[in-house]
Amino acid sequence: MALLDDFKRGDRRALSKIITHIENRREGYRTILAQISRFERKAFRIGITGPPGAGKSTLVDSLVAKLANTGKKIGVVAIDPSSPFTGGALLGDRVRMQHLADKDKVFIRSMASRGQSGGLAAATRDVITVLDAFGMDLIIIETVGIGQIELDIIEACDTVVVILVPESGDMIQTMKAGLMEIADIFCVNKIDRPGADRLVSYLNNMIHERLGEFSQEFPAVGTNAVSGLGVDKLSDAISRHRDYIVGNGMFEQRRKRQLKNEILSSVRDRIVKDLDHMIDLDGQFESISSKLNSGETDPYTAADEIYEHYFRGRLVNG
Repeated sequence: MALLDDFKRGDRRALSKIITHIENRREGYRTILAQISRFERKAFRIGITGPPGAGKSTLVDSLVAKLANTGKKIGVVAIDPSSPFTGGALLGDRVRMQHLADKDKVFIRSMASRGQSGGLAAATRDVITVLDAFGMDLIIIETVGIGQIELDIIEACDTVVVILVPESGDMIQTMKAGLMEIADIFCVNKIDRPGADRLVSYLNNMIHERLGEFSQEFPAVGTNAVSGLGVDKLSDAISRHRDYIVGNGMFEQRRKRQLKNEILSSVRDRIVKDLDHMIDLDGQFESISSKLNSGETDPYTAADEIYEHYFRGRLVNG
């Protein structure tokens, strides 16, 4: 395929076309992915998440500008809210990070969340694979917000940075356990606002409490994305975390988990498509739905019946 040949040569237009093909799930996208997934992959994946209004985009902008000056090739995947009219990203890469778009070593792609739980688009993992195969050194994934995102972001990234602001105190109290599970590095942005020092101190206490016998502390970093204050420290923290997980084997473990989740995601997609195709053909679903509406059964029993009817026999009989 000529498009893949151009991709191998480092043609950015070919990269854009392939990402669009995959994101829109056009015919043959799985074949393209199958070929690309065999290419060498070496990129380190950094997840940037946090509540709306935390200044994630501005901070990513500053961070990428700094990293690009080191000569690294950087891919940025920015997950944006979906347009209610088109399903596309409201904040396209033509609008955001304009001054970075001209840099040869930076490639930015905005993707619509399309209503996906956690804010990650369904095709994000595939796009990461494509950027990795294109030869990126770093891939930064910026998400819509925080919530169910923890599961998605952990599966996709090697280092996860949670961006907070001084006003995030109440949220931290309600989400403490979840935040501690997903965050490798905490960053308090808008450090010039009142309460910032108190939040940094509180986060560092949390970090210290979670330390195990062989763990390493990564203190919270304070930044001001607009002025660039603290961005160097955030970059250094990410670099130190990378060295740490590579050195103790955690990097390899995370990559194995990511590959497993890629396979499970692909299998899950096929099962859902099969179920959508089969579910109304024999009237079984309509029958179960009628019993559910009349109170003869419950949703959990109904789900078990559907599974037994459509999948149990297929799995047992091969």
